[in-house]
Amino acid sequence: MLIMALKIIHLELKDANELISKWHRHHKPVIGHRFSIGVYDNKIGKIVGAATIGRSVARMTDQINTVEVTRLVTDGTKNACSFLYAAAARASRELGYL
Repeated sequence: MLIMALKIIHLELKDANELISKWHRHHKPVIGHRFSIGVYDNKIGKIVGAATIGRSVARMTDQINTVEVTRLVTDGTKNACSFLYAAAARASRELGYL
């Protein structure tokens, strides 16, 4: 039986911003968001990535029904980025965003 090492968890904006400050080279923490998620590695017992999902920055998009990943950071764990992007897409769809 294959046990998945990575697991998606909910993150508060404060916690996501701490990880952004720690791991991102040039972007500052975000001011606001719709929701934030993290990826937890069961093998090592710690959070290895985070993503903040917020309003689209493009002015001509539907600001109510559209969201985008505004920050995504990892510590370099294999597959963490794609795991976060896929989870963000699934969660956004389930919440009714386009």
